[in-house]
Formats: sequence, structure tokens, C-alpha cells
Amino acid sequence: MRTIVTALGLAFATQAMAQQPAPAAPPPNPCADPEYHRLDFWAGRWDVYPTGKDKLVAHSLIEKVYGCGIRENWMPLSNQPGGSLSIYVPAEKHWEQFWIDSSGSRAFFTGGWDGKAMVITGKWGGPLVRMSYSKNADGSVRQFGEQSNDQGKNWSPQFDFTYRPAATAN
Repeated sequence: MRTIVTALGLAFATQAMAQQPAPAAPPPNPCADPEYHRLDFWAGRWDVYPTGKDKLVAHSLIEKVYGCGIRENWMPLSNQPGGSLSIYVPAEKHWEQFWIDSSGSRAFFTGGWDGKAMVITGKWGGPLVRMSYSKNADGSVRQFGEQSNDQGKNWSPQFDFTYRPAATAN
């Protein structure tokens, strides 16, 4: 009798296991698309200088976060600290960046890779601002900012920074 009960128990267990669905395949990595990594060259701990000059103006910590995003922590030696979050938005086929700082300023930019640089444009206060991020041959990163007061018909330079790898931990 005991053998029959054991055999029936094994039969039911085997049948129950056979009826269970196979384990689900892991979900695809949503950040696998290479477009999510267009701005990865900006990630790092940086000392920031006006391009062509040796006067340190800021420290900046740029981190890859949440698998798909880039977070900037802007720490100027004067003025207001601030930061941004950037991410590629596949449905829109563009990048978005949201900036805030300690003065209460905020800005929203959109754009994308133009073949040489990440170029994003948006309203920052009143004027239209366009920023380009490009990797230099020496591993530094250039951030070039322009401003337009006529909705993008004419542009004038506003800032030009070079991000160099930080000499020490900030």
C-alpha cells in the first residue's frame, strides 16, 4: 500500500511539474540600443575650464545612472550649483535633458547626435540655448553653448568649457 501511495505521489508530482510553464526569458535590456550610450563619453569626474584657458571654474561629476541615463552634478567655484538628467527617448527619437539649479532656474532641452557631437536645444529663461558636447582627442570633453534671441535664426557664443579629468577627488 505504501508503495502504491508513493508511486501515485510521484506520478502526480511529475504531472504537476510538467504542466508548469517554462520559466520566462529575461526581459530584453531596454538600454541595449547604442543610442542610449551616445553621451557616455561625458561620464566621469571632471575639472572644468574655459576652453583654451587654465583657470579652473568648476568641478563636475557626470554619472551613468539607472541603466539608461546620465546625471550631471555641476559644482562651480562661484555662482549656483545645479545639475541635469539626460536620457534618450526612443519613441521621440531624440535626447532630453532637464536642468535645475540652486537659484530655481530650470531648463528643458531636446536634440541628438549630429555625427560629431551631442547637440541639444531649449529655452533657458528667455532666450533659446543650444549646447554641443563633443569628445576631444585627448579624452577631454568640450561643452559649447550658444544663445539666440530670434528663435534660432542667429546664434551668438555664450560659454565654451573644456572638461578635463579631475586631478583629485572633488
